[in-house]
Amino acid sequence: MSILGVNDVLAGAYQYANRTQKKAINGAGFTEQLQKTGEAANTSKVDTYTKYLKQRYGAGVSIQNVGKDQSCIDRIGAGTAGTGNVVIAQNILEQMANDPEKAAYYEKKIQEHFDSLPQTEAFMAAIGHKITSCGVVIHEDGTVTYYLSGEESPEKKAKVEAEQKAKQEKKAAQRQENLKRSQEAAEKRIQEMEIAYRKQTMEEALASRVADTSRFTYTAMSEVMGSVVAAYEKNIMGATGILE
Repeated sequence: MSILGVNDVLAGAYQYANRTQKKAINGAGFTEQLQKTGEAANTSKVDTYTKYLKQRYGAGVSIQNVGKDQSCIDRIGAGTAGTGNVVIAQNILEQMANDPEKAAYYEKKIQEHFDSLPQTEAFMAAIGHKITSCGVVIHEDGTVTYYLSGEESPEKKAKVEAEQKAKQEKKAAQRQENLKRSQEAAEKRIQEMEIAYRKQTMEEALASRVADTSRFTYTAMSEVMGSVVAAYEKNIMGATGILE
């Protein structure tokens, strides 16, 4: 995860470290440096001053104009690495090379970046991040931006990945549990439907048998009564013939 620009939380902490750790510039200033080394006739003051800055702050010193908008700060953060980045606009460099007061002012701003690095690195480590790039930018209008780019440390990444994996496993287990409950509920509904169907079938069959029994009983009784009547009539007729 990249964190760029002074508007970010980490950059805010970085600036806070700058405010709480401001120190005076150590070492000889540019004017003193020229007095010690002497300014070569064939070397411009700007070139000599640039060389001095690189000797003092390291190879991370670059001369280029960088915009103040967030996209420009993001690009410079992505295009640099390490903690020793110093970016100075060309016109400001010329002012610094020709004006000792300007040089002292901006060198102090640059030094604040380096003085605050221990606090910045400690803060980043405390929240599980490491610095990938940070530095100071002096813009054409003379304003100064401190930028910071970082990413999660391997330990933090491993912890986050473990937490995400645990959450995913928990969600998967919950889905399985929900699926199991759904299946059990569906099976229960099917069983209840089968029981209700069998009960209805049995009731209909019983009702049908009762109806059939009633019809059978009525028919049988009718037949019996018919036989009895026929036998009675036969007996009556026989008795009448005897009498005659």
